[in-house]
Amino acid sequence: MYIWQRDDWPAFRWDDSRLLAPLAAARLEQGRLLGAMSAIGFDLNRGAELAALTESVVKSAEIEGDLLDRTLVRSSLARRLGLPDAALAPADRRTEGMVDMMLDATGALDRPLTEARLHAWQAALFPGAVSGLHKVEIGRWRTDAEGPMQVVSGPVGRTRVHFEAPPAGRLPAEMTRFLAWFNSPGGGEGLLRAGVAHLWFVTIHPFDDGNGRIARAVADRALAESDGVPHRFYSMSSQIRRERADYYEILERTQRGDLDITPWLLWFLGCFSRAIGAADLAATEVLRKTRFWQRHSTDGLSERQKAILNRWLDGFEGNLTAKKWARLGKCSVPTAQRDINELLARGLLRRNPGGSKNTSYDLVG
Repeated sequence: MYIWQRDDWPAFRWDDSRLLAPLAAARLEQGRLLGAMSAIGFDLNRGAELAALTESVVKSAEIEGDLLDRTLVRSSLARRLGLPDAALAPADRRTEGMVDMMLDATGALDRPLTEARLHAWQAALFPGAVSGLHKVEIGRWRTDAEGPMQVVSGPVGRTRVHFEAPPAGRLPAEMTRFLAWFNSPGGGEGLLRAGVAHLWFVTIHPFDDGNGRIARAVADRALAESDGVPHRFYSMSSQIRRERADYYEILERTQRGDLDITPWLLWFLGCFSRAIGAADLAATEVLRKTRFWQRHSTDGLSERQKAILNRWLDGFEGNLTAKKWARLGKCSVPTAQRDINELLARGLLRRNPGGSKNTSYDLVG
C-alpha cells in the first residue's frame, strides 16, 4: 500500500520530541548563515547568491539525469540578477527555463502558489514540449493515457517499480487540497513545512514529467519564506544530489509507509543543516574571488583574461593548460599561451611542476 492509498491521507503526523533537537540545530545554522551574509556587504552577498542559485539549478537537473552547462546557467542567472559577469555565454532555452522557474519560485514570495504558476514552471522546463526524444504533456495535469504514472528502474523486462502515483482522475482534487494548504497562513513551522511540501507534491506526482525538479522548487520556495528573504545562500538541491542514494531510499520508504513521516523529516532537517555547511565553503570561495579582484582590479587585463580567470575562480575540473585556455577563450593555442605568459609576468599565475606538453598553471594568492 502506498501512502496516498491510506484512509487518512494526507493527514501527516510526526513525533515532535524526536524533531525538537535537529530542528533547533537547523534553525541555529540557518540564522548563523543569514547573519553572516547580511554582514559581508552587498557585492559579496550577491556573489554568494549567484553561486548558490547556480548550484541549485545545475544539481536539481542533474538529480534527474539532465546535465546543464554550468557556464550557461551562471550567465543566465547573472544577467537576471544584474551582475557584471552577465551574458558571458549565449542563452539556451532549456537552461533559461530552469533558471526562470527557480527565480520565480524563490523570488516572488508575495504571489501565491497556483495551478497556473505550476503549469508555467513545468512548461519552462520543456521548451517545445519535449524531453530528450519524448513528447511531454505541458500546461495540464498528467492524463495517464499510457498507463499509471510509475517511478521505475532497471532494464526493460526486469524493471522494478519504486512508486506508483495516484490515478489521474484524482489530481484536480489532490492539487486543490495541496495548494490550499501551502497558501494558508497556518502551514506550520517553516522548515518542517518545506519538508512536508516536498514529500506531498512529489507523492501526488501531478505532471507528465518534471515532478522532482518542481517538488524541489516548491520546497525552495517554502524555505525562502522560512528564511524571510528572497535571496538564496545555500542549495538544498546540491546537497540532495550529494546524498541522492539516501534521498531516494528514504523517499521510497516513506511513500510505502504510513502517515507518520518523522523519519523523512529527520532526514530533511539533516540534509538542510548539511546544505548550510556546504554554503559556508561556497561563501569562502566567493570571498576569495572578491579579494583576488580587489588586488588585481587595476592590472589592465583583457576581457578574455578576466572571463577565463572568473571561470577558474568559480571552479572547474582539472588543471589549467594552454589548450584548456584556448577552448574556454575560443582562441588559438598560441594566443592562449601569450595570455598566460602575460599573467605569469604580472605574477598572477605560476607554473606547476612538470613541463613540455603537460605544463599547467595555478593562481598566485
